Amino acid sequence: MLETATTGKKPLRKPRGGLLLLLGPAFVAAIAYVDPGNVAANLTSGASYGYLLVWVLVAANVMAMLVQYQSAKLGVVTGKSLPEILGERFTTRSRRLYWAQAELVAMATDLAEVVGGAIALHLLFQLPLPVGGLIVGLASMVLLTVQNRHGQRHFERIIIFLLVIITIGFLAGLVLSPPDPAGVAAGLIPRFDGSGSVMLAAGMLGATVMPHAIYLHSQLAKDRHPDARSTPAGLRRIIKATRLDVVLALILAGAVNIGMLLLAASTLGGISGTDSIEGAHTAIVNSLGPVIGVVFAIGLLASGLASTSVGAYAGATIMNGLLKVRIPLQARRLVSLIPAIVLLSVGIDPTWALIVSQIVLSFGIPFALIPLLRLTASKQLMGEHRDGLALRLAALVSVALIVALNALLLWLTFTGQG
Repeated sequence: MLETATTGKKPLRKPRGGLLLLLGPAFVAAIAYVDPGNVAANLTSGASYGYLLVWVLVAANVMAMLVQYQSAKLGVVTGKSLPEILGERFTTRSRRLYWAQAELVAMATDLAEVVGGAIALHLLFQLPLPVGGLIVGLASMVLLTVQNRHGQRHFERIIIFLLVIITIGFLAGLVLSPPDPAGVAAGLIPRFDGSGSVMLAAGMLGATVMPHAIYLHSQLAKDRHPDARSTPAGLRRIIKATRLDVVLALILAGAVNIGMLLLAASTLGGISGTDSIEGAHTAIVNSLGPVIGVVFAIGLLASGLASTSVGAYAGATIMNGLLKVRIPLQARRLVSLIPAIVLLSVGIDPTWALIVSQIVLSFGIPFALIPLLRLTASKQLMGEHRDGLALRLAALVSVALIVALNALLLWLTFTGQG
């Protein structure tokens, strides 16, 4: 069952060692930003368009920092998660409809994560994809057992360790194939090259600004700091630590995402077959050697294991907050594993499934961002910690850009121009 801290007890003792000991929740949420869906979208972007869409990842990472900070601050200040607050304010019908779209997004997320882990096991050990997906799902159940039995901090440590493995795995190739500085600089100028690049940019956005991470981070922050509101000074200290937590975690996740695109741009351009993770891996092995290929596959496996565990945690948070239904994390993990295994068994192209899952995710973003923006701007709810004018304007611009890009993607899809 999803573990939450109680708040009716004595305030916990202030941790020694400064703000660093308060870090952790953002690094768990950041796993969602380096999941296998990112790998597919970023490698495809770099291989197909070179450095063209670097600016999309930079902009998306800045937006991610903004919204993850807002989500964490909401949990710390109110002592409630975003789904809990929305569940209290919606009618029964609205709660169920909102949960349905959030659950669809969570399922798309889980699909990407299990498929990515299965691809990694296939690359490393030549396992059939359905078998690899099942192994990834079962391994994630073990990780979730750690969260259930030993608490959030032990879970955070395991996830941070996997995040280190992911970083090494996805960035090691840049040592042997550094990007072109002029190309990187040109890629920072916002522009597209046809409808295909627009659709890919929307997929990259869906892979970078993650709805389920927005829901989950508020839960992680409020559970990690149950005594935050005991004194005004303590609350300000926790908010300061939360801001640092988000900045550090998202800088790392952003570097990994951008690094993947740069690696594809510098190594995979003009090589056929790189529109799939398997093809990209083969090209990386041919260009940079088998060691880098193995390191990359290990990073992909760590990404799948960590992100599917975090995704199951997020799904439980959404269900509990909106429907007031609690089910064991392992049971939820088992049920949500079924669609991914079925798709892998019927022979659906795994990289295509990853990219489509990210497009689905991009449509769930406004449903998470707009309520978050309104709640964190509320003086009644947030008191002196409501978003300032500059933050509110930045959030408004971010939401407007995301909604506009998704609307363009929808038009391109249904008019057949993508």
